[in-house]
Amino acid sequence: MQTTDEARTYPFGAADRLNLDPLYAQLRRSEPLTRVQLPYGEQAWLATRYEDVRFVLGDPRFSRAASVGRDEPRTHPRQNDSGMLAMDPPDHTRLRKLIAKAFTARRVETLRPRVTEIADDLLTEMASKGKPADLVEAFATPLPVMVICELLGVPFDDRHNFHRWSEAIVSTTSLSMEQIQEYIGSLHAYMGGLVAQRRVTETDDLIGAMVRARDENEDRLTEAEMIQLLAGLLAAGHETTVTQIPNFVYVLLTNPDRWAELVADRSLVPAAVEELMRYVPLGTAAAFARYATEDIELGGVLVKAGDPVLGSLGSANRDEKVFDHPDELDFARESNPHIGFGHGPHHCVGAQLARMELQIAIDALVRHFPGLTLAVEEPDLRWKSGMLVRGLKELPVTW
Repeated sequence: MQTTDEARTYPFGAADRLNLDPLYAQLRRSEPLTRVQLPYGEQAWLATRYEDVRFVLGDPRFSRAASVGRDEPRTHPRQNDSGMLAMDPPDHTRLRKLIAKAFTARRVETLRPRVTEIADDLLTEMASKGKPADLVEAFATPLPVMVICELLGVPFDDRHNFHRWSEAIVSTTSLSMEQIQEYIGSLHAYMGGLVAQRRVTETDDLIGAMVRARDENEDRLTEAEMIQLLAGLLAAGHETTVTQIPNFVYVLLTNPDRWAELVADRSLVPAAVEELMRYVPLGTAAAFARYATEDIELGGVLVKAGDPVLGSLGSANRDEKVFDHPDELDFARESNPHIGFGHGPHHCVGAQLARMELQIAIDALVRHFPGLTLAVEEPDLRWKSGMLVRGLKELPVTW
């Protein structure tokens, strides 16, 4: 076991498309727990092996609530949100239970026909406008936005505003601090307006259900918690899927044998989505440190009480000890216990919805456009920067 006394600068370098920095593999072999210094905040430990990352995310001795009031390690100047992401059970459980019912596997499956209909309509319209087309604008953005709008009860006509405001949630340097505060304030004010409408006219959507839960059981949910929760659901409920659909399609089109595999056998789509969740390192860096509440041995190192630990999901999902040939895209992988949606109490509450949307998106593209290809050379694609997540600005395609 090797450890360095001097903290490494982290992230290790600028995000290179969807490529995972090779230093992660080196660290998994020789230094699975290493000291890092992010652009902002205190030094932290970085866990790179699957077993350690999963342990940090799931063991109650590693706390998110302990980050409150600390100079949390982060890639952006603002302190991380103090909402659900900075809570531990039982406070976190209290809020999560209120929204988890909307995202159960059974509830999500009832939405599948409607989401398929939306996807088909969008692709039919894209085809009617002729090629080439920007898949981000024509398909990847409106699909998750329409779904989350229908689920929550948010007017789709307002999508351009709240999609723009949602960038504040995933921005590191793409927005100024003033813009981030303005956008988050606008998002919360917007959601507050929708909440006020539900008190005049009851609805059966998720906003209506949350308002009733708040007004009938005030001890369970404060007004501020409810608005923050709903704003977070609106933003997170579409932002990452908007990004992942083009990421997945980019990987498939730059691995044409895998695309051809899906065209030949669409039954592989669910397994393909799970493999792409493992393979694509969505985050540009590990985030949301967990603080040790007592001395704990991790990865052969003693982590002292009060130390923050970051877990790299991208590195964990490429761990050679868990996944055979981890740097290859393999839809026939027998075992795929990836943690692309996280793990533990903060496992993505919308994971089932995201899975379903991604499955439908890929399946619909394969059905409508089996000859889909990039409309530009791969080096000419433009990638977002200054964000917590990796993603394409646009994805020109032809068929």
